[in-house]
Amino acid sequence: MCRDIYVADQADINVGLQIMTNTTTISLPNNLTIGGDDILLMAGPCSVESYEQTYAVAKSMQALGLCVLRGGAFKPRTSPDAFQGLGLDGLKILRAIADEFGMLVISEALGVEQLTMVVEYSDIIQIGSRNMQHFPLLWAAGEQPKPILLKRGFMSTILEWLAAAEHITSRGNQKIILCERGIRSFDSSTRNVLDVSAIAQIKTSTQFPIIADPSHATGRADLVPAASRAAIAAGADGLLVEVHPNPEEALSDGDQSLPLESLPAFVEDMRRIASAMGRGLESKRSASKLSSQKSGDF
Repeated sequence: MCRDIYVADQADINVGLQIMTNTTTISLPNNLTIGGDDILLMAGPCSVESYEQTYAVAKSMQALGLCVLRGGAFKPRTSPDAFQGLGLDGLKILRAIADEFGMLVISEALGVEQLTMVVEYSDIIQIGSRNMQHFPLLWAAGEQPKPILLKRGFMSTILEWLAAAEHITSRGNQKIILCERGIRSFDSSTRNVLDVSAIAQIKTSTQFPIIADPSHATGRADLVPAASRAAIAAGADGLLVEVHPNPEEALSDGDQSLPLESLPAFVEDMRRIASAMGRGLESKRSASKLSSQKSGDF
C-alpha cells in the first residue's frame, strides 16, 4: 500500500515520492547487501591521514570480518584552518588498502567537482549533512550508477530529507541509503541528538535502507556503543562508525572516534544486539579484488 508524501515549503508541494512498507535490498560488490537480513557495519577513520594509519584500521577490520572501509579524503570542516583532508591522494590510499584486503570503500564528495574522483575510487558515494540540499550535487550523483549514502541535514526534517532523496532518484539512481547522523539540539552535552524515532519511521514507512552514524550523533566515543545499540534496536540496516589507532592524535574528530583496540569488543556487542533483533552482521564473503576500480599510485 502506497501513499504520496507532501512537504510544506510555503505551500504543500507533492514531491511525488512513494512511501512503501518493504525495505529495498541494495546489492553491493563482493556479494554484500544492505537493507536485507544482516546489518552492514562500515568503519574507518574520520579522515585519511596517512597510508600507515588507514592500513592499521583496515587490517583490524579484516580480522573481524568487516567489509566496508570508510574514510574522508575531502573534509567539510567548520574552520578553514582545520585539516581539510588529503584529497585525491587520500582516495588513492583508501582504494589501494581496500583492494589489498578485499574491502569496499565509502567516501564523501563535497561538490560536483569532486564527484568524478570519488566515483572512480569509491564503491559507495557519501553526501554529507551539510550537502543534503546541495541540489547540483544530488542531481549529478543521481546520474551515476553507484549507491549513494545520503546523510540527514542536522537541521532538516524527515520530509525534507526524503525530498532530497527524490532529487537523486529523479535523475535515475534508485540505490539510496539514508543515514541518520543526529540533529542539532539546545543541549550541548552531546554534539548532536541521535533521532532514533527517525530510524523507526524510515524503516516502517519508506523503501530506503537506513543506517546510523553514532559517532557524529554523539560526538563522544564513550557514547557510541550505546547509541549504536539503540539504532540497531530501532531497525537500522547498518552503522557508520569512526575508528582511529590513536584518537588523541587524530587530525579530525578524535573525541568521537573509537580507539582501535576497542573495535573487537564493539563488533561483538553489535553482533549480540543484532542477534537479539533476529539479524546478523554482514561479514566477509569474498576476498576478490574489485577489478572495476583503480588503485593508482599514492
